[in-house]
Amino acid sequence: MQLFLMRFRKVPPGVITRAMIEAHKAGLGGIKRDLLEAHYLAGGHVASVVHALVSAEKANIDLPFNMATAIDLAGRDVFEAVQMSVNPKVIDTPPVTAVSKDGIQLICKARVTVRAAIKQLVGGAGEETVLARVGEGIVSSIGSSFSHKEVLENPDSISRVVLEKGLDAGTAFEILSIDIADIDIGKNIGAVLQMDQAEADKNIAQAKAEERRAMAVALEQEMRAKAQEARAKVIEAEVQVPLAISEAFKNGNLGIMDYMKYKNINADTAMRDSIARDENSSSSSDNSQSE
Repeated sequence: MQLFLMRFRKVPPGVITRAMIEAHKAGLGGIKRDLLEAHYLAGGHVASVVHALVSAEKANIDLPFNMATAIDLAGRDVFEAVQMSVNPKVIDTPPVTAVSKDGIQLICKARVTVRAAIKQLVGGAGEETVLARVGEGIVSSIGSSFSHKEVLENPDSISRVVLEKGLDAGTAFEILSIDIADIDIGKNIGAVLQMDQAEADKNIAQAKAEERRAMAVALEQEMRAKAQEARAKVIEAEVQVPLAISEAFKNGNLGIMDYMKYKNINADTAMRDSIARDENSSSSSDNSQSE
């Protein structure tokens, strides 16, 4: 009758029957047919749950039926979790790059040995979270080292620091050990940063020097313009002299003899200027020849 009702409820009798036979042969008397049918109708994997319960019973792992079905319905492989509890899994971390306080870059690879925490499988974080936390711990440990030589001499110091952080909290795994597989020396980041800073300082100094040169050129052009303006004012003032002399002649304030004396003074001044220029040029040529 129950086999007929299973077919009526669209439950394969063979799956339930084989699971009950396996459970009873393994000594699991607490597993009832109704529980298996309910788990199947909820979308669970009956065979996987029973395999996991049998394996947990043989390995002395406390795994109740309700917890096993909850793990299975949560989307995790409960049988694989039991196997991982018996046989821990080794996870290789990707290369983690960190820089010590002396500016040397170190590339570290680690192997994390974990086993499944049965009670934390439901709602616990996965392998990606464990790897991220281990990488963060490696970066923090190397970054707090004063010299890269300390890390190369004692790579186990990284493992101790990372394990003390309790990185498996809130995850579905229990970290058993963290072993440093390889450490390579990368670039001298400190020297690269100093070179970049020196290059930036040089560019800033060149920009400031170019700015000062441009300001000097602009000031020179401005002074030339002012000199031209001053010369123009002088010429404009000199133009007024003949007009003033003409006006003096008209008003009778200047006679012909006074004008002739004025012309003689101008001639004498021009002659003295020419003689002075000739003497300066001859003395400069003599000095250049003696040198």
